[in-house]
Amino acid sequence: MNTAESAYLFRHALLRDAAYQLQLPGDRARLHGLAFEVLETLCGGRPPEPPPLDGEDLPPFQPHPTDRFAAELAEHARLGAEPGGPPTRPAAQILYLRRAAEDSGRRFRPAVTSLLWKRYADLLTGPSRGESLCRAAEAALAGGQGAVAEQLIEESLAVSRQAGHVRLEGMALGLLGTLRYRAGMFDEARRALDGALSLHRRSGHRRAEGTDLGNLAFVHMAAGRREDAERAYIEALAIHRETGNRRNEAILLANLAVQCMETGRAEEAERALEQSLATLRQLGDRRFEGVTLANFARLFHETGRVDKAERTYQEALSIHREVGDRASEGIALGNLTTLCHDLGRFEEAEPLSHRVVAIHRETGNRSSEGIAMANLARLYADTGRPEQAERLYEEALAIHREVRQPRSEGVALGNLGNLYLQTEKFDQAEPVLEQALAIHRRHGYRRSEGVALGTLAVVYRNTGRAELAERTLLQALDIHRSAGNRRFEAVHMCERALCLLALARAPEAAESWSGGAAILRELREEHTLKDLRPGMLAACQAAGVPSLDGAPK
Repeated sequence: MNTAESAYLFRHALLRDAAYQLQLPGDRARLHGLAFEVLETLCGGRPPEPPPLDGEDLPPFQPHPTDRFAAELAEHARLGAEPGGPPTRPAAQILYLRRAAEDSGRRFRPAVTSLLWKRYADLLTGPSRGESLCRAAEAALAGGQGAVAEQLIEESLAVSRQAGHVRLEGMALGLLGTLRYRAGMFDEARRALDGALSLHRRSGHRRAEGTDLGNLAFVHMAAGRREDAERAYIEALAIHRETGNRRNEAILLANLAVQCMETGRAEEAERALEQSLATLRQLGDRRFEGVTLANFARLFHETGRVDKAERTYQEALSIHREVGDRASEGIALGNLTTLCHDLGRFEEAEPLSHRVVAIHRETGNRSSEGIAMANLARLYADTGRPEQAERLYEEALAIHREVRQPRSEGVALGNLGNLYLQTEKFDQAEPVLEQALAIHRRHGYRRSEGVALGTLAVVYRNTGRAELAERTLLQALDIHRSAGNRRFEAVHMCERALCLLALARAPEAAESWSGGAAILRELREEHTLKDLRPGMLAACQAAGVPSLDGAPK
């Protein structure tokens, strides 16, 4: 039932639209022309014409007072070009659409940026159109819109090949390689990047060659081709240093660090992040300094340095807010929320989780939205709301599959399997965890493989397969220790103690429980130890032995 106020507003909107449509086309065009002229004058006049988009070594974007209203100016210029409008308006529309796209990119709004570059491309022909389509695709990729990015890349490839523009074709193939890599399609990614690299070498574009090699290094690493990865990585760094491209050198190091974290090589990750951060600070690149600090905080969290992690997340968030990088703010805040969750600060974590989902929706970052929803589902699961958690996991999984993010899909499947474990739906838990494990093994995500393997072992124990469970936990613990994953090392040491009790190996059980409990206390995860204790007491009672922690039942 409508309230009086909402009905009034609805009628008001209709009246406004009717009044607009009553104007003759020529009158409407003149009114838009007037609005254009007044707004442009108030903002200090027209900015200078930019260099052609398909030129090489374009100068950095120079902000102008009109940028805040560039999209509105472009629209007034378009509508002012109807019969009766000045003939110069189409050129103004092109100018301001480009400025709107550049400014939106600078403000880190990927979905809007992609749309603006696509609109700009629709006004162009030849290589400039292809370049604009590439920029639209790049923004769509940054916002997790894989299907949109793919269509834009295909359009750009068609334009570049028709025009015989080698550099542009290489750029589009490079983006296609990145898209395939993020989707876990490593063979397709390698073919696309090899094609981009060949084109850039043929045309002598050394900077682009360095970028292609860096991306190839990540593909080789993810596919388990370690020697190929090392060669590509060394060559890419050499080219960045030869061309004086210190920013790309730092970004390559930071991206390599993330790859190392995901494949369980924490020490390598830390060295790469230290080098990257030092260079970015020398260059004064505040945006990527913030991104790198957030990755450092994630590393501290994953390796058990929780106090340092929290301080570093706050430092990264301060920089993201300073430079207006909402997309990165959402990612860092999401990781901080996970830290609060792991420390048992659920009341603090829940409102933060909702804020994170809202930020990712605001910025159009579908990939990160799916991750944030899965994290919120985990919070629901751990606070006694299994039905809500299951629904939200299914929504998150749909997003992960839509944007083709296999690692996120595997993590969400593993957490859904854990939810089924918590609710004793063992027949559902086991196949879901096996799916998660297969994804992590196929793509080389060692850290996540260890977590899924350990959770699967707990299912084995709960379904009467104690020997298999204990063997599987030993495999998981090997992975946790090599990956520096102290939290799950501790949890699975405690879980192994319960298997050992079932196998009548009580002294080993006491040792395993004691070691896991000590790590959890060190990590300030007493709440996790408290959650594990009832299972330990039940296992001790079944085995006829005293409590493993020596405390009264």
